[in-house]
Amino acid sequence: MTDSSSMSEFGAPLAGRTATPLVDAAQAPKVVVEDSGPSEGGSRWEKWRQDALVFASNRFALVSLVFLVLLVLFCFVGPFFYHTNQTATTLLNANLPPSSQFPLGTDLNGIDMLGRLMLGGQSTLEVGFAVAVFATSFGALWGSLAGYVGGVVDSLLMRVVDTALSIPYLFLAVLLATLFQPSLWLIVLTITAVSWPSTARIIRGETLSLRTRDYVTASRGFGAWQLRLIGRHILPNSVGSIVVNATLRVATAIFVFALLAYLGLGVPPPATSWPQMLDEGLNHLYNNYWWELWLPGAAIVLTVIAVSAIGDGLYDVVVKRQGSLVKE
Repeated sequence: MTDSSSMSEFGAPLAGRTATPLVDAAQAPKVVVEDSGPSEGGSRWEKWRQDALVFASNRFALVSLVFLVLLVLFCFVGPFFYHTNQTATTLLNANLPPSSQFPLGTDLNGIDMLGRLMLGGQSTLEVGFAVAVFATSFGALWGSLAGYVGGVVDSLLMRVVDTALSIPYLFLAVLLATLFQPSLWLIVLTITAVSWPSTARIIRGETLSLRTRDYVTASRGFGAWQLRLIGRHILPNSVGSIVVNATLRVATAIFVFALLAYLGLGVPPPATSWPQMLDEGLNHLYNNYWWELWLPGAAIVLTVIAVSAIGDGLYDVVVKRQGSLVKE
């Protein structure tokens, strides 16, 4: 007679087997599957390292980045080591050529040109970087919202962009110069007002491509809030295009700043800027005071070239990242 403990539920013998107690599903240990996606610290740092290698492979971009860092140190840290008086006018020292006393000469007011370049570089770089931050941030938010929502909202927002692009920025600059007293922040707002629409167009096109990706569709299916989708998926995946566009905004802002300074919309004295120094140097073009013209002009040109080269290096990084995503 066979023992009932060795019989299976259907009567089959369980010879040589050990009975396994049944476990309640509610008491069963839960298995947590950790996310091994690209958000892990190691993978993230590895991507940053690869991006740095791609950027460093562009020698011109790397040299331009070093030049820009040194230029920022020259303008903002240099005055702590090279002290000059940028407010006192000494006509006896006017238009002196470079010498041991004045390494880069003096201007028409007898002010040291080396210290003047430092002071003018502060205003110029502040305008360039401030416009890049404001115009890129506002344009990216505007374009991503228009591209993601679509429909009537997209049409209305892009009509605003088209209207802003149709306004001549020279007319806007002259109008603001006549209505308000020129200041650094007025210049920043003026250039930002004519710069953000082009950024909005670029980011809108990027958003139209990203909103159809699988991870965005899945998040939308789980009921994620639209603004959360934009902030968590659309903008972070557009960061490459945003950064490249920001570098272009710096170069464009400096050029527009030079044009506005020529029209009389510059920072009020005793502050100055490279465009204003260039405008003053043009008055002495035929007096052989070359240092008053070529020094600020060279500073503007080299800065714009350096920023554009950095943008090219960042563009290589963006293209490399997009290629990696396509392969994955």
